[in-house]
Amino acid sequence: MDPTTSGRFRVHDRRQRPDIDGDADAGTDSTPTADAEEFVLVELADGPVDPTDPDAEDRYDPLYAAAEGYEGDLADAVDGLRPGFVVDATLAWTDGSARFREVEVVRETRFRFADGVEGMFEAAVETWEQIRAEGEPVGSITTRSNDGDPNGALYLFADGPSGDTFEEVRSGRLPIEPLVARVNDSREDDDPREVFALRPAAHEFVAVYVVFDRDGVLAQTVRDTYDLGPGLAAGLDASYPTDGDDSGGDDLGGDDLGGDDLGGDDFGGDDLDAGDEDGDDFDALDRL
Repeated sequence: MDPTTSGRFRVHDRRQRPDIDGDADAGTDSTPTADAEEFVLVELADGPVDPTDPDAEDRYDPLYAAAEGYEGDLADAVDGLRPGFVVDATLAWTDGSARFREVEVVRETRFRFADGVEGMFEAAVETWEQIRAEGEPVGSITTRSNDGDPNGALYLFADGPSGDTFEEVRSGRLPIEPLVARVNDSREDDDPREVFALRPAAHEFVAVYVVFDRDGVLAQTVRDTYDLGPGLAAGLDASYPTDGDDSGGDDLGGDDLGGDDLGGDDFGGDDLDAGDEDGDDFDALDRL
């Protein structure tokens, strides 16, 4: 009998399986070939991760499960998984490869990745300029709505010539799970979020934007601005129900990017600041 692993996992991304062995024809019915697709998964801890634990950084190491080759109800369940979903699952291991044996979605947070985006919003650009002026490689701000209510946590990572930070984030090697967990803790709820990982074409940084309300105006506007899914211009479909407020909100598009709703002076904050120096929070950025 194949060994199994059961737990709660984040579906971090879905991608083509890397050709590690250089043999695109390798594989069997139970082992994916090099051109098959796989899920990047991150196992979620039962409770908070102690940042002083020597193994804390390794707690977010990704693992991989085949995305194809299932049958019946399990095939439908696996096909419906999207990056960002949280699932309860059992994985079966065969020759070092994992496949879902059972899977159930428990939360529909979404992760969306975009490289080379044009028209990066001003809050990100201005914050990055301030971070670099202070000689820091990372930083964050809490963004706010037109009414002054917090609506997102924006984290910025240096993307220098010696590495590929966007690929590190997308592959899960640079963990963003602690950033989502920090938002969940600060909001004192476990509602679905929308997480955008964006690398602008004109700037050397990567933005990870954890939007608090997946169904709110801000998430819809970011999706619409960067063509990442249903947004305000396209109207809302059944999977993104409106909260009844269609009167406007956070402006990210055109030349009027940013503004008081995404800029402001609320830089950081002890509950969300990725650059907090007091050492109380797990620093997901120390791999840079």
